[in-house]
Amino acid sequence: MRSYRDLCGIARALDVVGERWALLVVRELLFGPKRFADLHRGLPGMSQNVLTQRLRDLEDSDVLVRRRALPPAAGLIYELTDHGRALEPVLLALGRWGSPLAPRPDSARELSPDALIVALRTTFDPAAMGSGRGTVALRLPGDAFLLTVGDGGLEAVRGDAPADAVLTCATRTVQDLVFDRRDLDDACRNDVASAEGDLRLLRRLLAAFDDHREPVVEAARHFPAEGPPGRGAEKRR
Repeated sequence: MRSYRDLCGIARALDVVGERWALLVVRELLFGPKRFADLHRGLPGMSQNVLTQRLRDLEDSDVLVRRRALPPAAGLIYELTDHGRALEPVLLALGRWGSPLAPRPDSARELSPDALIVALRTTFDPAAMGSGRGTVALRLPGDAFLLTVGDGGLEAVRGDAPADAVLTCATRTVQDLVFDRRDLDDACRNDVASAEGDLRLLRRLLAAFDDHREPVVEAARHFPAEGPPGRGAEKRR
């Protein structure tokens, strides 16, 4: 691993997590342990060889640990140590700093589930939520999170659980609803989302995020990935 050879604490931290992809590996582990294949699925632009090397480096630096999964699961999993989990506020601060920046034209159109939840936490605006409090179960294909809005802001844990409201849809649809202001009723009518429970709370939550970028134009918002992007479409998540 390369070193800055600088006594500054920032430089010493970057000696550990400054290599390309390292912090994104940490991001993918914030909400719980994962297998190698699950990590690679969340980081599709990263080769398996580079992922193997980053996992090894982070394990050597006590950022994560590799262990056998507990029954009934099987195989090896990767999990953040307390030392690695201490990076969470750093990642959230970086997310807030980076959210207003326009993505590159060749950026992926869809966030990983973990990246989506980090984006929700970093762009949540408590003032927009007002006095609304409650829980929303977010059910994604093959994954689920429980979002809790309280006095401390927005918290999220992986897993399905009873909630005041339930939103079931793809990750890309959540991005459309939150960052492109797609209407929830429109998404439900077009069978790309389903909503149950306290819909007033759910609508209030969906409107309580701001990444400080201009929304895409209405005509461009619902084009499929292979269709015309429309002016400004490349500027969204």
